Amino acid sequence: MPVEERLTEIAELPTTPGYAHVVTVTGRLAFVSGQVAVDAQGCVVGVDDLAAQTRQALSNLHHVMLRFGADWSDVVKFTWFVLDAREVQTIRDVRDEILRPALGNVPNPASTLVQVAALFGPDFLVEVEAVVAIPGDPSDV
Repeated sequence: MPVEERLTEIAELPTTPGYAHVVTVTGRLAFVSGQVAVDAQGCVVGVDDLAAQTRQALSNLHHVMLRFGADWSDVVKFTWFVLDAREVQTIRDVRDEILRPALGNVPNPASTLVQVAALFGPDFLVEVEAVVAIPGDPSDV
């Protein structure tokens, strides 16, 4: 599957240091890099607040998806990285708060949650990446 595009600049997110926010491939899939709780200026949102960090990380992920005309119903799979897997219910609650309006009764995307010793910054509690099916004709992007 040849890579079609590697997007590193999105107005609502800080410029990435050496990785792409999203990669699209033939077959219209996007592999979205892990998103954390940073605002457009690169400042951490919700220090010590897992719910706030999950909301911001999902908001950043949504900005990436919207760039390609995708929405929550187009997410194929999430991968979550957390410092404390015992807090999974907080992540699920925020995920459902955000996804339920878009998905209705459709089941959530496939998901993997991994507890890690640390994330790349000391204030981060959660990171989420996704595989997204890009709707429409490949020439639309």
